[in-house]
Amino acid sequence: MNNQNSLAKRIIPCLDIQRGQVSKGIQFQGVVSIGDPLVLAQYYEAQGADELVFYDINATVEMRSTFLSLVEQIAATLRIPFTVGGGIQTVNDVYTALRSGADKVSVNTAIVLTPELLYNSAMRFGNQCMVASMDVKKVGGAYYVFTHGGRNQTPYQAEEWAIRCEALGAGELVINAIDQDGMKNGYDFNLLKAIKNAVKIPVVASGGAGKLEDFTALFDAGAADAALAASVFHYNTVPIPLLKEQLSREGVNVRLTN
Repeated sequence: MNNQNSLAKRIIPCLDIQRGQVSKGIQFQGVVSIGDPLVLAQYYEAQGADELVFYDINATVEMRSTFLSLVEQIAATLRIPFTVGGGIQTVNDVYTALRSGADKVSVNTAIVLTPELLYNSAMRFGNQCMVASMDVKKVGGAYYVFTHGGRNQTPYQAEEWAIRCEALGAGELVINAIDQDGMKNGYDFNLLKAIKNAVKIPVVASGGAGKLEDFTALFDAGAADAALAASVFHYNTVPIPLLKEQLSREGVNVRLTN
């Protein structure tokens, strides 16, 4: 495989924030604390992460100011781009997150309930600022979009919703495979390839990374433009410098750490 003429594939650690700490669960359940988000953000930048994603998984009113204060602290120290999400309900919420220092804002449940939020935000701030995050689960042989942290099934199949998000102004899609989340048995290639073939915007794979070979297989399959993962990075199962070196050796175009 040789992707040297293509855009570099991105490696993106995901930090779920709960009560001011980075946390992680399995299939959106059994969440445990991992550590300090600011310390981890700086560590991942030094390791060669291309971007970071921060999700406020509480997304409650009382946590909002605490989370935005954290976003400001992260923005003051990071040089790589980062995305924030969780509890984004209005165009003003998007504005506040961007003003706090985020490069991109991720929206999920809110745009299923109110699609014009994505359209109006993209019109105001630009497509490059807007990420549509999709929580997807297989039901009866088809992939459906879920909301409210993976609890509520919608009538939308994943591919059709991806196409609609692109039309509404999303500059990027993050596809969270609920069935694979935290299971460490690889990404869902069937889901990812179906969506990647249906849209022109970048697709970020999320859910299932357990070993270095999972990332290689993802990019070999042409199933995504970027790989998002949490557990394998938090527990140093797959060190980012080693991952990038291996991907580069296999012909995947990645930005190597200096």
